[in-house]
Amino acid sequence: QVQLVESGGGLVQAGGSLRLSCAASGRTFSSYAMGWFRQAPGKEREFVAAIRWTGGNTYYLDSVKGRFTISRDNAQNTVYLQMNSLKPEDTAVYYCAASRKLYSISWSPSASSEYDYWGQGTQVTVSS
Repeated sequence: QVQLVESGGGLVQAGGSLRLSCAASGRTFSSYAMGWFRQAPGKEREFVAAIRWTGGNTYYLDSVKGRFTISRDNAQNTVYLQMNSLKPEDTAVYYCAASRKLYSISWSPSASSEYDYWGQGTQVTVSS
């Protein structure tokens, strides 16, 4: 069982930056692939970014490439999402998620069904 707690959300002006953190409980954090998803009001939850191992195998939604960076610190049991050049369309509740399929060749990082544990979410609001 893994419990995930997000933090770092808030209100920021367009062009600004935020860093989201997701702290995981348990001693097996390094054995999970991690992802970030978001859900805007009235819209479906969408994939934002994912990471397998530290330093490699990262995946991004096209619209955030070059602006967002996902990273993880296994010693701190934490995954981060650095968000730069924020736009009003980035406004959403952001969720982190953990997947047991770290070593699976068939893992689809953008599919929410591939994730086993979810946090409660943190609100990000970008004003224009």
